[in-house]
Amino acid sequence: MPRIVPSPLRFLKYGLPKQHHHHQQPLRALFRPTHQYQPLRHQSQGPRQSRGGYNYNYDHNSYRQYRPPNRWSIKRHIGKGYLEALILIFFLYKYKYPKAIMSSSLIPDNPDEVMVIRDLTPNVAIFSVPFSRFGKIPIGGRGTAVRLTSGSIAVFSPVALTEATKAKIASWGGQVKYLVATDIEHHIFLSEWKKAYPAAKLIGPEGLPEKRLKVKNDPKIGHEPFDVVIGKNTPRPYSVDVEFDKDFEVEYIASHPNKEVVFLYKPDKVLIEADLLFNLPATEQYSKVPEEKKPKPGLLGGWFMGMNSTEGEAKGMKRFLWWVVSRADRDGFNEIVGRMYRDWDFEVIVPCHGEVIEKGAKEVWGRVFEWHLEGKK
Repeated sequence: MPRIVPSPLRFLKYGLPKQHHHHQQPLRALFRPTHQYQPLRHQSQGPRQSRGGYNYNYDHNSYRQYRPPNRWSIKRHIGKGYLEALILIFFLYKYKYPKAIMSSSLIPDNPDEVMVIRDLTPNVAIFSVPFSRFGKIPIGGRGTAVRLTSGSIAVFSPVALTEATKAKIASWGGQVKYLVATDIEHHIFLSEWKKAYPAAKLIGPEGLPEKRLKVKNDPKIGHEPFDVVIGKNTPRPYSVDVEFDKDFEVEYIASHPNKEVVFLYKPDKVLIEADLLFNLPATEQYSKVPEEKKPKPGLLGGWFMGMNSTEGEAKGMKRFLWWVVSRADRDGFNEIVGRMYRDWDFEVIVPCHGEVIEKGAKEVWGRVFEWHLEGKK
């Protein structure tokens, strides 16, 4: 009877087995053969071998199992979470941060019919749309509009500029003064909004202007200059202008793969982010999509969605953030998310992907980033 090696995905749910000194081996040890021919302890007792591969002796303690060699078996017990890290990194680049593709393939055919526009507060409105990775994993998309105390409007991670979107902006006076890309991925509709509101300032993270300049064959992505670029060498506190700074706190996470810029709208205590924290499933973002047209995530897609949920202890997301998202500079990442947790007063979290967290947002933040705030457990 062959040895059963447990599925690697069990480690994501239950964690690694208890570590012993003989399990703490280098990465190359993961792929060493684990099944060997094992000699009998008491050959003199005349063992007999059954057809099932077992050796039996009259002495019960001399029981041994015949194990055929398997040179591709992964070690049953692995040290330091190597396998877990490899799986997470694979899914990060395959599903969460895929290679660039034409922006037209990312836009619904009928955005006005499937977009959900809703007021979170009298001064914060969200624009939720369906969006799926590779047409299989429904993660949704979301733009956020904020009316400043001055009456100007800031739009974060803009979505398609539809007639309904224009009407909502017009109902607030139509004075769009800031267009913000919250990371290097959420920028596709900046040119479309800039043409409609030419007086608006473009704001984004370092690397995004260069990324857009390299795009030559996508009609939706222009080469407009950015008015404010936030980077690791930008002095803190980050500043846009006096009017914007009066209402917003800003943090930049350079170690995040997507160069995250996070905003706190102080008057209404609303935190706005892009890919720092997902909250799947994307129920509201797919609420107007007919059931037969909703993508079917499948086994791996369902696993990915579970890894990016804040429900329960959020162990999957904790591991994803720890092993993958913050790996480039974990100390710097810890410092920034800790500062936001301690110093920012927020009651709502608006992510680009998944459900808005409208109750207990501070508690959810503390639970998801627990390892970064208190140390890995």
